[in-house]
Amino acid sequence: MLKVGHPSSLARLMLFAATASLVTGVAGSSDAFSDFSGKPTFVVHEIKPGDNLKIVAYGDMRFTDPANTTDTNPRARKFLVDQIALEKPDALFVSGDIPFRGGVPADWDVYRRETAPWTAANLRVYPAIGNHELIPEEDIGLPNYFQAYPWLQGRCWYSVQIGNVELITLDSNSRFKARSFRAGAEQRRWLDAQLAHIPNSIDFVFFLIHMPLINDVQSEVVADLPQAQELELRRDLEAHSSRSHAKFVVVAGHIHNYERFERKGISYIVSGGGGAKPYNIRFRSPLDLYRDPGFPNFNYVVLNIHGKQADATMYRIAAPTAATLSMEVKERFTLHAK
Repeated sequence: MLKVGHPSSLARLMLFAATASLVTGVAGSSDAFSDFSGKPTFVVHEIKPGDNLKIVAYGDMRFTDPANTTDTNPRARKFLVDQIALEKPDALFVSGDIPFRGGVPADWDVYRRETAPWTAANLRVYPAIGNHELIPEEDIGLPNYFQAYPWLQGRCWYSVQIGNVELITLDSNSRFKARSFRAGAEQRRWLDAQLAHIPNSIDFVFFLIHMPLINDVQSEVVADLPQAQELELRRDLEAHSSRSHAKFVVVAGHIHNYERFERKGISYIVSGGGGAKPYNIRFRSPLDLYRDPGFPNFNYVVLNIHGKQADATMYRIAAPTAATLSMEVKERFTLHAK
């Protein structure tokens, strides 16, 4: 498995040309590399089943000009990036809305500059496509996305086997037919093949997606979330989870806060506090296992996996307006494989 790096200027130009040709027509047709064999798209051979594994998950950074302090908090954004680099995770799951405007190359330049500590630490960065990656238009935004992650080779969805963990990354921009979660759609057929062939060595399956499949009642009323496509995906995962040997965990973003749910044997983590303008959840559902009323929640989640147990910690910036920023632990929880 290739680790994500920051290519030189010349290499970026060459990759842009290559990936632009790969994604031409993707919006209206299909993913560039659908494989219905059910095999993982990538395998991290350095990490074996049974090895201890450290994962960091978060999303919604909105990298852009640091002078923009309305749509994002550049100070909090950069501090979280630096803290994640210090965590030195084996894998970093990023649930989308990485740039503020995916079609603006300057925003991706800010991403590369601010995440230089990730490159220096040689982190494995696994992204999902959010809605901001496609602003103002998908045909403009996607080539920039694939230029930032050339190893994806034009894939909008993919899977990675990392020790006893399988990551399945999905594209929630399902207004395009091939990328729908409806039965028969290309992404859904690919997903069903993946779920039918989960290796016996896998204890945890993480689904990385931008749009949440479950959220608080406030977002249900105000933002009409989750949408019909996400509800259909949730029902499909619940059906598969009941007969799978592995524990399912869904990691999402979009909500610029933090939420956590358990439903029908699936754990749902919403960590969208990567720096984007905070979203205040004033009315948390009784189903939300996170009860702290504090706001804002600029946060990330660390999962330390050892065998069939995953010990998770949610860290957030203690006081975003303080002269010196620091992290604090706001929640600890444990997930158990079957």
